[in-house]
Amino acid sequence: MNLDKSTKRIAKKVKNGFQGYPQITLAYFGESEDCATQVVVSFVLEAGADAQEEKFSSTGDVRKDETIQTTLVKVIERADAKTVIEVAGVAIIK
Repeated sequence: MNLDKSTKRIAKKVKNGFQGYPQITLAYFGESEDCATQVVVSFVLEAGADAQEEKFSSTGDVRKDETIQTTLVKVIERADAKTVIEVAGVAIIK
């Protein structure tokens, strides 16, 4: 899957808003707001359940990494996530 297609699929899921559980949250982290070098995927199966997290890192921007974006789409599909939330912006890693 190419980068453009995977980012559009993620954006479409995010745009749908809260649809119930399971829920996946994508949060981006980096040394500056221009380059996210890490994405944390949080999975919540049901309301009140503890979140399971997985991190993906890259030397470049993970938002422009085709392999990582394709992997995020696969994680969303395999988890059968009804809700996908994307945290706006890039949190700074200190």
